[in-house]
Amino acid sequence: MLPRATASVVLLALVAVVTAGCTGGGDGSPAPTASATAAVPAPTPGESLLPSPTSTGSAVGDLAPGFPTDLVSPPEGSEVLVSSADTDDASGLTTISLNLRSPLSTDQLVEAVREPLAAAGFAETVQDPGAAGLAASSTFTRGEGGVELLTLGVLDRDGVRTLTLGGTVRL
Repeated sequence: MLPRATASVVLLALVAVVTAGCTGGGDGSPAPTASATAAVPAPTPGESLLPSPTSTGSAVGDLAPGFPTDLVSPPEGSEVLVSSADTDDASGLTTISLNLRSPLSTDQLVEAVREPLAAAGFAETVQDPGAAGLAASSTFTRGEGGVELLTLGVLDRDGVRTLTLGGTVRL
């Protein structure tokens, strides 16, 4: 049998070893090793963790620079949530997206988007919105092979419609 002082030291050392081996994520996962934590560098002071908003051609609360308002313009009384317009110089196509909120009815909102697109030569295919839980869903295509393609969805919740439109167009 070990003397009481020696037993206490051994027990204390055993607790320290067991505790060190059990410091994981609290969910039973092991603690990260030094090599795992060293692989992710810490951000430096002043370093942005997100890309600059101007580098993506997007805007929050407004239309992005270069957004094709001749094809798609937010209906009167609508609030632009976020938009983007990124042109690929190689293909000449611009990828756009528009998310807005509107008090207009679903039919009025879709018509406000449909009219200028139809005038610009886009053909509409109405989709079954029920499967996605939407109030309306359509695709608009123009040109050979449907290279220019826009997808529209309208969500109707609590008397407010949220429209999402995105795809590629040639300006």
